[in-house]
Amino acid sequence: MIFDLENETLPRDELEALQLRRLQDLCCRVYANVPFYAQKFDELGLKPDQIRSLKDLERLPFTEKQHLRDHYPYGLFAVPRDNVVRLHASSGTTGRVSVVGYTRRDIDNWADLMARSLAAAGASRQDLIHVAYGYGLFTGGLGAHYGAERIGATVVPSSSGATRRQVQFMRDFGATVLCCTPSYALHLHEAALEEGLDFRDKSVMSLKTGVFGAEPWSEEMRRTIESRMGINAMNVYGLSEIMGPGVAMECVDSKCGLHVFEDHFLPEIIDPATGRVLPYGEEGELVLTTLTKEAVPLVRYRTRDITRLDPTPCRCGRTHRRIGRLTGRSDDMLIIRGVNVYPSQIEAVLVETEGLSPNYQITVDRVDNLDQMVVAVELADNFPAGGEVRHLQQMTRQLGHRIKEFLGITAEIRLVEPRVLARSEGKAQRVIDKRGDKM
Repeated sequence: MIFDLENETLPRDELEALQLRRLQDLCCRVYANVPFYAQKFDELGLKPDQIRSLKDLERLPFTEKQHLRDHYPYGLFAVPRDNVVRLHASSGTTGRVSVVGYTRRDIDNWADLMARSLAAAGASRQDLIHVAYGYGLFTGGLGAHYGAERIGATVVPSSSGATRRQVQFMRDFGATVLCCTPSYALHLHEAALEEGLDFRDKSVMSLKTGVFGAEPWSEEMRRTIESRMGINAMNVYGLSEIMGPGVAMECVDSKCGLHVFEDHFLPEIIDPATGRVLPYGEEGELVLTTLTKEAVPLVRYRTRDITRLDPTPCRCGRTHRRIGRLTGRSDDMLIIRGVNVYPSQIEAVLVETEGLSPNYQITVDRVDNLDQMVVAVELADNFPAGGEVRHLQQMTRQLGHRIKEFLGITAEIRLVEPRVLARSEGKAQRVIDKRGDKM
């Protein structure tokens, strides 16, 4: 199902003409209303009227998350505060939060974009959508909520927490679509089993689709969720600084890449080290320019998310280009003994190993001036209690060998009992890096 048939299927020449007009308007707006951008343009000797083609996008300055923090709270706003109807903020775990605002039109556009996303996942007004993303300053909950209402579905604004009660509501209310992080979906699955409920039993649980995002997850994790819960697991992408969820979405027709809604967001892939724009198909850092955002428009925002851009046509009929599944973040990449490692690479190895659960945690430390990585992973629920020591030792050796073979680094493997590792009701904390305290 395509929610906005006209705009989601625009011929490429018409779409690119629209993008150029909106890019030119964006440059005029930020130059006139945001001192930060006026200074950046002037430093480059660039005026808005010099942007005459989409190729000129490469001439524009990058924007980074630190810039939003440096201009906290309203320094990058392009409209007066009394035109702002809502504020959200992203995580401030490494410093000040990044504050983003929305005009009334921004909120309307966001609802339309999330409606597009849910429709791409196959949702419609006949569905009951259970939203277990966090509400509040985090954009996930309200983004999914407004999108669900826009398509006319029934919404359960559950937010995160009270997991067992959520399972009961999903059963009693007849939830057909679940919106949450993929790690929390597995947490709901565990809680359901503890209550004697099985998501795969459609005579009891009506769930058919999951719309999951807010954290990187692998194809192996998708297969695990789908097999354990008996649902179609779909990938949604967004980030607070750009809009929230609804920047890009998979479609049920292919589940092969996420359509970036290019009439609102202009995507690029760059080399994260040099900033050079990369050609289609090459993996690099995703950069997004907001074409319609009014309150906090951003020029060439560096997302730090690693992916690739795919221009090939999709059989769904949408003409918007797709990004590949995110493989990690450039700022979450671990450098261990000179080797670049993404947590998602380790997850892919773990999830493919029979007898293990998808719940894991990576701890990196420095001992005697050498980096050491410990991977703790839970055994599956059906693994024999206590296990056979020889079998556990063999699993440990095999897993260490596979990680060494796949990544080229040595890891200490620790197999732990089910439900030992901490669960998260938001984004899962997969990595603990203790090296910063020992520099």
